[in-house]
Amino acid sequence: MGLGTKIRLARLFSNPSGHLFGGAVDHFVGYGNVREGGLADLPGALKRVMAGGPDYISIQPGAARHLWSDYAGKAALVIQGGCFTADDRIRQLIATPEDAVRYGADALAVAIPVRGATEGEYIRWLTDTVNAAARFEMPVVAHVYPRDFSDGGKIVFTPDEIAYAVRIGFEAGVDVIKVGYTGDFESFRETVATCPIPVVIAGGPKTDTLLGALIQTSEALRAGAKGAVVGRNLWGHGDTTMAARAFKLVIHKGMAPEDALAAAGA
Repeated sequence: MGLGTKIRLARLFSNPSGHLFGGAVDHFVGYGNVREGGLADLPGALKRVMAGGPDYISIQPGAARHLWSDYAGKAALVIQGGCFTADDRIRQLIATPEDAVRYGADALAVAIPVRGATEGEYIRWLTDTVNAAARFEMPVVAHVYPRDFSDGGKIVFTPDEIAYAVRIGFEAGVDVIKVGYTGDFESFRETVATCPIPVVIAGGPKTDTLLGALIQTSEALRAGAKGAVVGRNLWGHGDTTMAARAFKLVIHKGMAPEDALAAAGA
């Protein structure tokens, strides 16, 4: 790992806790009805997330171009290059490491699904991106989502599939892996313990309550995760800024979820 990569990764993990708290506003074609939900007003959602003080934001390149200048220097910028739907209706790689450099980003994220007939194409996205990123000392963050095609193609979070997702990420050579939490402490602990690079959890699957999301995050941290990058469980539970503050307290202060909610003003 070169100096440039080390410096950029240090910006992602800049908090003294050694963990990271990221906000994900990079859902793009996978979001669904853009008139409803927490991302209906994307500029407003980004503003509310940033008010909660995340360490970094993961965002699509076009949205970053139009929105990020107001927040430059206030959090690390991670450009999302992966664009897919779970049923493969859409699958495109929409940003390169060079694009991330032009945007002033600290890392390039590549979201991919695994399993299914197109899995090899997605793994190639990762390996090609890692090879291209080496030229620019640009860290690559893999967001890896296993699929189950027995029911039309959906994202799953079972222990075996999450372990497989983590293995795909580090064998592809990425610098950080983001996966969903299995909900099973021991299996997740074993998976993280055998991975030589940082593993952070995705905020999903969306929980019924914000407290449920915080409990899930707290468990994953105890199992060895190095943080969380949260989307739906951040802007999908009402008060986004309050939710961000609660996540930050759990991730960086080790606060119990119930206490974090109270301290954040819930």
